[in-house]
Amino acid sequence: MNGSIETLLEALPYIREFHGRTIVIKYGGAAMRDEELREAFARDVVLLKYVGMNPVIVHGGGPEITHYMERMGMEVKFIEGLRVSDAETVEVAKMVLLGKINSDILTRLNRHGTSAVGLGGEDGSLFEVKQVEHTADVGFVGQIERVNVDVIDHIAEDYVPVIASVGTDRDGHSYNVNADEAAGKVAAAMAAHKAIFLTDVDGWLRDPEDADSRISQTTADEVRAALRGVEGGMRPKLAACVDAIDGGVEAAHIVDGRRPHTLLLELFTDAGIGTKITA
Repeated sequence: MNGSIETLLEALPYIREFHGRTIVIKYGGAAMRDEELREAFARDVVLLKYVGMNPVIVHGGGPEITHYMERMGMEVKFIEGLRVSDAETVEVAKMVLLGKINSDILTRLNRHGTSAVGLGGEDGSLFEVKQVEHTADVGFVGQIERVNVDVIDHIAEDYVPVIASVGTDRDGHSYNVNADEAAGKVAAAMAAHKAIFLTDVDGWLRDPEDADSRISQTTADEVRAALRGVEGGMRPKLAACVDAIDGGVEAAHIVDGRRPHTLLLELFTDAGIGTKITA
């Protein structure tokens, strides 16, 4: 009991500091795939809303998209981490992201007591994108040029926005968008207080093979200087953190979503559990 009271007392100044602030959460990895973790995440977001914060969720769904493409007999191909996407692939991605994953997140949030609204990048022209520049032809893979933040602000007054990482260009063509990039762009556009990226590692590791090499705190300049040598899924997360910081976000966090309630532990405890990146 005393431990629980101490935890609450430790959280109190953070709850006071974050009251009324916007927190953008990139939701993905194991936290999205495991039933227990999905429920824990929904409860955590509801708690943030109840204590006066404004959570905004941005999600992807790569493994689910791959699963459905394989079931439909479609070729799954990646080039340097980008899913090669023809028009049919994008349609499947939209179906999975908006019709399945987004809907599931909304259902859980609503069931736990907070009203949520689902958005895709095409809703209210939320994301204006252009095709990524790449030496290979990756098809309809987009990068975000502009976020129509008024759409999110309007909804966030009363609801939790849940945003799927798809978007359109000026000619109306749909594109896949990396969810980490989308979260960083949304956080920057909203001048969020924090951007939090849930992933499947303890944080940014100096040595990817050594779980004890986690970098607990660093700066955007240090991340920018190291980006060229970073490979795999951590690279877009770090790049998105830099985008967020450059856009005025006070801090970006990379945390392990494989354990329940890591979102709360990172926000409301002195030590934190992931990697914190500041200006």
